[in-house]
Amino acid sequence: MKLLLTFFYGLIFTLPLSMHAASLNGFNLDRLTVPTEQILSGGPGRDGIPAILNPHFIDAGKAKFLKGHDTVLGLIMNGKSRAYPIKILNWHEVVNDSIDGRKFVISYCPLCGSGMAFLARSDKQTLTFGVSGLLYNSDVLMYDHQTESLWSQIRGQAISGMAAGTSLKQYPLTLTRWKQWQSDHPDTKVLSTKTGYYRSYSQDPYAGYSRTPRLFFPVAIQAPSSYAVKETILGYKGSKENIAFPLSELRKHDRKMFSYLFEGQQLNIHWDSQNQSAWISDAEGKQLASTMLYWFAWYAFYPDTKVFKAGD
Repeated sequence: MKLLLTFFYGLIFTLPLSMHAASLNGFNLDRLTVPTEQILSGGPGRDGIPAILNPHFIDAGKAKFLKGHDTVLGLIMNGKSRAYPIKILNWHEVVNDSIDGRKFVISYCPLCGSGMAFLARSDKQTLTFGVSGLLYNSDVLMYDHQTESLWSQIRGQAISGMAAGTSLKQYPLTLTRWKQWQSDHPDTKVLSTKTGYYRSYSQDPYAGYSRTPRLFFPVAIQAPSSYAVKETILGYKGSKENIAFPLSELRKHDRKMFSYLFEGQQLNIHWDSQNQSAWISDAEGKQLASTMLYWFAWYAFYPDTKVFKAGD
């Protein structure tokens, strides 16, 4: 098994960047909304990275596999909180879940550092998602089992198939350290390592990736060098414009919370310097959907983005 995993990593990380996914992993690209040549094979085939379809959760006190500094994606829905450890998401990238009958999907792309949650529903149809093994702008392309449309995670939109052009409703997530999430939400449930798959969840297959400017896969538009390639930013999508809050600017600004006017709406920007975490709420304190991810990835999708500067 160890030899098999070593081969699997080698397949992911040593594929020539020029290799185009000629077969596109068996997906029909009818109604494709992006250039075909910009869709690349990430190495594994369809479902080679297995999505979690039936997640198992445990109480926080039983999550002994987590250390305080481990990062999690935290979700609150209908007053219930759940934590999705990055050390599990690194190996699965997609978790199909539900709370009180509301079905949603958690998606994490290790290459872009982007964790997002979406309502698993489109055109009155409930969807379940898998990992296509394909990438667009270095970002994971999910696919739904019902129509086999490909979905861009960062866009939150289908780029091929029957659902092409359709967007998913994004839910707020918080990327933070486990110790902080558990302190804030002691009754939280935690995604268990009992996924039905054998993976070395204590090992990080992307170790060191965030600390180098090197990308494993190309993007169509290069981000300007005003920030490091993999500087973490907090991205917010408005109705007409988008804005990035680089964490380096939030450090300089050095406020736990401040108001920022964007598209005529008051945004409250929250900054946790201890845990290097940021999120956004509205004037009433309701958390809004935003995404922490690498600068290069945000810019590749939103090159016209506005950028917050300390002192603005």
